[in-house]
Amino acid sequence: MISTERQDPQAASVRPAAKGWCPGAYRPMTSGDGLIVRVRPRLARLTAGQALGLCDTARRFGSGLIDLTNRANLQLRGVQAGDHPEVMAALGRLGLLDADPALEDRRSILVAPCWQAGDDTERIATELAARLAELPGLPSKFGFAVDAGPAPVLAGASADVRIERGRSGGLIVRADGAAGGVPVTPSSAVDAAIALAAWFAATAGAARGRMVLHLASHALPAALAPVEAFAQAGALPIPGLSAHGPVYGVAFGQIKAAALESLLRDCGAAALRLAPNRVLIVEGGEWRDSSEFLTASDDPLLRVDACPGAPACASATVETRALARAIAPVFLSAAAGDTPRSLHVSGCAKGCARPRAADLTLVGRGGSFDLVRAGAAWDPPARSGLAPAALPSLIGTEDACL
Repeated sequence: MISTERQDPQAASVRPAAKGWCPGAYRPMTSGDGLIVRVRPRLARLTAGQALGLCDTARRFGSGLIDLTNRANLQLRGVQAGDHPEVMAALGRLGLLDADPALEDRRSILVAPCWQAGDDTERIATELAARLAELPGLPSKFGFAVDAGPAPVLAGASADVRIERGRSGGLIVRADGAAGGVPVTPSSAVDAAIALAAWFAATAGAARGRMVLHLASHALPAALAPVEAFAQAGALPIPGLSAHGPVYGVAFGQIKAAALESLLRDCGAAALRLAPNRVLIVEGGEWRDSSEFLTASDDPLLRVDACPGAPACASATVETRALARAIAPVFLSAAAGDTPRSLHVSGCAKGCARPRAADLTLVGRGGSFDLVRAGAAWDPPARSGLAPAALPSLIGTEDACL
């Protein structure tokens, strides 16, 4: 029976504390399907050889599945503890691993995917990566975004310190959550970014974890205070053709290693670029149709976030992705006018796949789902105790739609 129990709308909306840490290569995280080993490609790019080698590693030592995260990293899933040394050796041979574990852990640098060799984004991101040892101790989820193209495209992606274009067209360094940033030049941008991270650490920002939360109780110093507003956001690449090559979407960020191998070879790729909206840019390749990846720019699954769910994640009590596929065409096609909708299916209230609001969020709890309208996974639900089997038809009714 479907419950219509409603929580107090005044109830506190606090995200549950995450268990563990952000996985890395040296420090993998245990999940329901084995170890998760995160790979942080430099400049969000792998050569074709690196990408094919990573696919081979995923098949030999993991489940054969690779996650594309919302920070444009890759994760090997299903690695057994005894095989972790072999995975590390393979990553080292592929040039996808820092020799120093401390630097590998700090290399959380999100890069706008359409950079050109020698442009501001490429040069600043490369300098920042080379100066990681200068950073203070920071929380594991703390990250940087280098977004120095003509217009910022990473505004919706997770980062704490942003190097991006200001309204005047020059560069600014901005604390996430601030209305603007401090003007910088390409040669001074990294200095200002490190100074902002140092201020965060010195003012006990680690206690709040993220910059946007820290700014709620701590004012920026005069030298780092907002002076110039940020520029109007640009768009990330979507499936289709781009100046760099074909673009393919990845439903839920889940890649089959064998499918990616085939795509890279069929397209004749020179390299692979990653974007935080879960698309792949097959650099230097030719377009090939694919049933394994999203090829239409208006595919509803591009606007759906869904975590692995049960049994892959021990925190989840529900399956998520099959349900998301069933609901997406019904809910997203019912949008009024030209306003696109977003859908999030989360295995638990942590909301790992989408740590922000969606038009409709379904949250697993005790084997059933709660329904949240225009909120995040941890927000009070409008309806609770919904049976998974009833949701596809329920979402299609006027009562469940927004």
